Amino acid sequence: MRYLPVCLDLHGARVTLVGAGTVATRKARLLARAGAQLQVVAPDIAPGLTQLLTEHGGHWREGEYRDADLEGSALAVAATPSSAVNAQVSRDATARGLPVNVVDSPDLCTFIFPSIVDRDPLIIAVSSSGQSPVLARLMRRKIESLVPAAYGRLARFAGRLRDTVKTAIPADTPRRLFWEQVMEGAIAEQVLVGREERAQAMLEERLADTERLYTGEVYLVGAGPGDPDLMTFKAVRLLQSADVVLYDRLVSEPILEMARRDAKMIYVGKQRDDHAVPQEQINQLLLELALAGNRVVRLKGGDPFIFGRGGEEIDQLAAHQVPFQVVPGITAASGAACYAGIPLTHRDHAQSVRFVTGHRRDGSLDLPWESFRSSNETLVFYMGLVGLPEICAQLIAHGRRPETPVALVERATFAEQRVLAGTLQDMPAIVEREQPRAPTLIIVGDVVKLRDSLAWFGGGAEPA
Repeated sequence: MRYLPVCLDLHGARVTLVGAGTVATRKARLLARAGAQLQVVAPDIAPGLTQLLTEHGGHWREGEYRDADLEGSALAVAATPSSAVNAQVSRDATARGLPVNVVDSPDLCTFIFPSIVDRDPLIIAVSSSGQSPVLARLMRRKIESLVPAAYGRLARFAGRLRDTVKTAIPADTPRRLFWEQVMEGAIAEQVLVGREERAQAMLEERLADTERLYTGEVYLVGAGPGDPDLMTFKAVRLLQSADVVLYDRLVSEPILEMARRDAKMIYVGKQRDDHAVPQEQINQLLLELALAGNRVVRLKGGDPFIFGRGGEEIDQLAAHQVPFQVVPGITAASGAACYAGIPLTHRDHAQSVRFVTGHRRDGSLDLPWESFRSSNETLVFYMGLVGLPEICAQLIAHGRRPETPVALVERATFAEQRVLAGTLQDMPAIVEREQPRAPTLIIVGDVVKLRDSLAWFGGGAEPA
């Protein structure tokens, strides 16, 4: 990140604007809206800029720029047709320690103007770091369509009641949780439609309900198989609102980057024979964090209710009446199959699909092998890498053809995804040779044969 976004208070501050043409007028309007006192320096001035100075009380000094024009200024902007003059303004301002912007010359700037969505006092700035102003403006238009003008009214409502809420809820974390619930709930909706008196009454009623103020919430969120683009809108929204995030080893770094910067991140990953935090301790931690008033996201790879032990984690929350939500995610079977170009069901090859855990709670592979013999059913084994030789042997022993196609998908949906294809008979040797590493998923069935023709259209992963 080359530029740090900041918000400057320019109300009543003197700003030197060198240049008075069309481009300078656009900058002048923006600065005037921020309350700056404009000192314009140029031999000639555009009529629109003259009117702007009259309305906002600025001043135009007719003549060529000189270093003394920067005296007493908070920052400087150069917008002249002369590259030499612009460069001189940049050097002089930098020597004085003043922030300086030279229009269309990022190398001469110490700050740049972003594209702005103005919902005063809510301000949203979009910047391409000077690389593509057109793209920044395009993004601004997209954001404008998503943020109604009434959000400014909501910001003013919150500002007016900040002290009231702070008095009722002195602690920072419960207060932030309260405001997040207000901004995403019925109180905000009342403000957005102009019913501010009703909204204030609702807020005060909520503040009086002290039993509800200090209990947080828990969200079991499915992060999907790895690609951040596969997360749901709701999953992203809740992740970005969390005070604390508990995540496992299957959650990718790009997804973790979506969390709020000041959120507390707690790793509770588990893998075969190596549990960083025992499941019982995770359950207790979720409860304790919520009772302390935190908004907690339990972030899980795939889907929380498909081999994710989500049911165990909400049992204790429900017993203590802690509010929780479960947000489904794309399970690894769907992500791996799609990105590998393998349909899990197909009219000609498989009329059903079964998800199977690759090892039981005690680490054994005591599975109902007799029920897996149908050639019209696709089998998907989770966490089956270590047990793959036994899986293949047991399936053959219980009626599956040795030449039944098998695919092992390594790091599904990631850029480094790899697919190993073979049969029940030769897959153990292929795995021994290729040495894939977890996380992996095993797909068994005739649908795997379709991969050669569909892989390029599944998710962009190149066939291995």
